[in-house]
Amino acid sequence: MKYALLSVWDKTGIIPLAQALNDNGYTILSSGGTAKILKEAGLDVTEVSEYTSAPEMMDGRVKTLHPKIHGGLLGRRGKDDAVMEENGIGPIDILAVNLYPFEEMSGKDLPLDELIEYIDIGGPAMIRAAAKNFKDVAVVIEPADYKKIIESLGKEGLTYDDRKILAAKVFTRMAAYDGAISNYLNSEGSAVPTSYTVQFKNGRELRYGENPHQKAAVFGNTGIAGQLPLQGKAMSYNNYLDTDAATGLLREFDETAAVIVKHNNPCGVATGETLIEAYLKARDVDPVSAYGGIVALNREVGADVAEELASTFIEVVIAPSYTEEALEIMKRKENMRVLILPEENEKEELRTIDGGALLQRTPKIVQETWEVVSDRDPTPDEIDAMKFAMKICKHTKSNAIIFADKNSALGIGAGQMNRVNSAEIAVKKANFPLKGSVVASDAFLPFADTLEAVAEAGATALIQPGGSIRDQEVIDAANRLDVAMIFTGIRYFRH
Repeated sequence: MKYALLSVWDKTGIIPLAQALNDNGYTILSSGGTAKILKEAGLDVTEVSEYTSAPEMMDGRVKTLHPKIHGGLLGRRGKDDAVMEENGIGPIDILAVNLYPFEEMSGKDLPLDELIEYIDIGGPAMIRAAAKNFKDVAVVIEPADYKKIIESLGKEGLTYDDRKILAAKVFTRMAAYDGAISNYLNSEGSAVPTSYTVQFKNGRELRYGENPHQKAAVFGNTGIAGQLPLQGKAMSYNNYLDTDAATGLLREFDETAAVIVKHNNPCGVATGETLIEAYLKARDVDPVSAYGGIVALNREVGADVAEELASTFIEVVIAPSYTEEALEIMKRKENMRVLILPEENEKEELRTIDGGALLQRTPKIVQETWEVVSDRDPTPDEIDAMKFAMKICKHTKSNAIIFADKNSALGIGAGQMNRVNSAEIAVKKANFPLKGSVVASDAFLPFADTLEAVAEAGATALIQPGGSIRDQEVIDAANRLDVAMIFTGIRYFRH
């Protein structure tokens, strides 16, 4: 007798699979909700409890944990046949199981004693057994693979390689499933887990890493990691890094905005009444650096913007959508990668270091407490400009100094070993008058020299976290120079 065992949480496609198994002479074993819907569909089903002569118990916690089930899955055909016959164990040739949705339910703020019930035991035990014995058993955990099983019925069955691929999916799934449970339990009552497991799927080899002598791959199905260009060359390692940086900053803006990034730092940021206005203003912040950069836009790209994009060298453009005319225009730049801006994914920042890794979590809402510390209050325009500048600061490598008005970056200094050098670079690179501008600093000013440098360049207001032992010196300098200054209490270092 040929046996197939079906026990699934996700019932998608299970009835056609069961029908095909019935039609090809398989005895279907099942239990719980799966057995119920198969019977309602008029299919022949043998309850697991009837087959094992052991009742389901403990509210369904124990139902498939039985030698007749696991012996049927683990028994080696041609080697364990006598033992199986002696113990009344029939060979289970096909197993279709998917697991209780622990990952989904763990995001619903359930009490732990309730969430525990979504930790699957019987399912993992069965699929691991079948996957270990993939030489003889086909195990399927994804409804998308049912078609492969159905097509193999009545023929020679699945090939060894087919069964091996299905088995690998089991262990990949189990690694992620157990990792999710481990991360949850190790995080309970703690801001970060004491042990951390992570899995990324859909690995694709890249031509090389940051440099041609380095090997690289990208993993992921969603977000920036899952994006494939609508046109242009394949994405590179550096393209993915820069595009991620550009979209992170772009998502700070609800209004029409354009962001240009080069080597992980913004070199142009602006908002406008129209997308073409925002893009041109952003490009003009630093046209030299914008050449060969990454352009991120938060409105549909039309023909006017496409013409400007196609008029120069752009590595990647990413936007929510494009008109057909815009796509035709951009085809003139056949190597320019054109991407669709995906929905934002919640993510933890994970960076490897020698011997381990660093994990960082950023709250969605960080409450800044703005405090005017200077004698002069900032004007409403200065406040708007400081809000704009701080959005850029949060996404610029330290030490970051940003000159801005309320609609555009004016000068960007990034990645220097001291803050004064960043200020000097921002002044030197500015293509617009800095008189009346504001300045944002990602961390406190340790001395008054940075404030004096930006005031000399024309800035009239400065926003910074505060917290230096010399804060009073900096405040005194602001008052002496008539610079309005705000402390936020939040630092935005990026290394």
